[in-house]
Amino acid sequence: MNNAIFTFDYPANEPVKSYSPGTRERKELQAELDLMSSQQLDIPLIIGGKEIRTGITEEVRMPHDHGHILGRYHKAGAKEVKMAVEASQKAHRLWESFSYVERVSVTLKIAELIAKKYRARLNAATMLGQSKNAFQAEIDSACETIDFLRFNAHYISDIYNEQPHSDPGFINRIEYRPIEGFIFSLTPFNFTAIASNLNMSPALMGNTLLWKPATTSILSNYVLMEIYKEAGLPDGVVNFIPGDGPEIGNAVFSDRLFAGLHFTGSNITFNRLWGMAAQNLRNYKSYPKIVGETGGKDFILVHASAGVDEVATAIVRGAFEYQGQKCSAASRAYIPDNLWPAVKRRVGEMLSEVTLGDVRDFSNFMNAVISEASFDNIMRYIDKVNQSNEAKVVFGGKGDKSKGYFIEPTIVETSNPHFVTMEEEIFGPLLTVHVYPEKDFEDVLTLVDETSPYALTGAIFASDRHVLDQASQALKYAAGNLYFNDKPTGAVVGQQPFGGSRQSGTNDKAGSHLNLLRWTSPRTIKETLLPPTDFRYPFMRDDKCH
Repeated sequence: MNNAIFTFDYPANEPVKSYSPGTRERKELQAELDLMSSQQLDIPLIIGGKEIRTGITEEVRMPHDHGHILGRYHKAGAKEVKMAVEASQKAHRLWESFSYVERVSVTLKIAELIAKKYRARLNAATMLGQSKNAFQAEIDSACETIDFLRFNAHYISDIYNEQPHSDPGFINRIEYRPIEGFIFSLTPFNFTAIASNLNMSPALMGNTLLWKPATTSILSNYVLMEIYKEAGLPDGVVNFIPGDGPEIGNAVFSDRLFAGLHFTGSNITFNRLWGMAAQNLRNYKSYPKIVGETGGKDFILVHASAGVDEVATAIVRGAFEYQGQKCSAASRAYIPDNLWPAVKRRVGEMLSEVTLGDVRDFSNFMNAVISEASFDNIMRYIDKVNQSNEAKVVFGGKGDKSKGYFIEPTIVETSNPHFVTMEEEIFGPLLTVHVYPEKDFEDVLTLVDETSPYALTGAIFASDRHVLDQASQALKYAAGNLYFNDKPTGAVVGQQPFGGSRQSGTNDKAGSHLNLLRWTSPRTIKETLLPPTDFRYPFMRDDKCH
């Protein structure tokens, strides 16, 4: 029996590989891209460790070459959800009995497998299935996934070592129990790392899960499941049930053992799921814990003292990396009239060098948006701009879905700070700029704060330190992640815990101990070493007996 008191040290972030010409990692990735492109996988459900094929399938296609089929995945229904619940509860009894050191050992092995054995495979699956270029895949499916796993190992050490004070004669302690029931993880297409963490952070705390992945990220998510299996994650701890959202959701939220939701996705979907949970509260064994990160209308606010090159670079990277499909992507910008001509000219120079195309061509800065539905939605917003006398397209504005879902990086200039593209989440490569009079900076602070219902990320550009402080205070609740003189994207695990409030989610900060705490049900235990033997207290004694 190992009764050592064990602590996992604070880790370093996983180094980002360059994929420069001639490097080993580039050759390995290209080979994996060729291999995956030549195959058509048959992707099953995985329930209780068993592969299940329902025969009801959908195709997995490349967004940048939608005629190319990468595979087919089987779809779960209500029957399979029930099977997954049963498997999760069977696994719960075993998994919660493991010491946290044993659970951490499994998750750290997952991190090692991704870092060393399956890095190229997971990155290639993310590139082909989600249309990410090599760098965007590397910082996501490799580095961030690894970082979540390694940093959570340290955070759980801190949590378990946090114990209450004990007076002489008493011993007090807290047990960090898993939640009674199952957790439902509903994961997005845009980050493979988020898909992994939404499962593995509750699992690390001893919970078991039902996982519905986004239908547009099935390939990389299935690769994750294969890695979990090889790492020794017990059968049934994570149950993989792709399928139609409404059918799976109805079965999950009507189950008495539903105990928590870990979600990243649209604000509309999150609100609907929260409502479903509320309608079923009387049926649940326990009040469920609901953790979600939803939409954003992320801003870049520029002061007259800002540098032109810095602002232009933040616009191009912040708005157009991964086609603007990051929940943190810059979507609205407020730029003073004294800087806009120079910023506009510099942005134009940069965009003239941006190319769009297949992820297998490493020279492309941008690739395709995720689906035809996304393409059509973004183009509808561009049509609204073209039909308006309050806004105009200054760069880009064209789209082509004949082979892949490609949309040019698009910048709109508007005279109306409440124009539709300044207020509504678009989730694509479209940034709207409102040019304001330089003297009206303080009024713009209020405008930034009140324009959007979201509060996820934002960036403030200024060389004047007083301005940075002033803006930070005025925008205290406008962003859960605020950046000074940097683009509003790229939060790093262990450095910038991520999440927003208002209509952007519950702000439970993925990439820190705060998120892990949500997946516990603490129990306090008090032990009295010498229990009292008389009910009477000293104050009850008669004065005459003194």
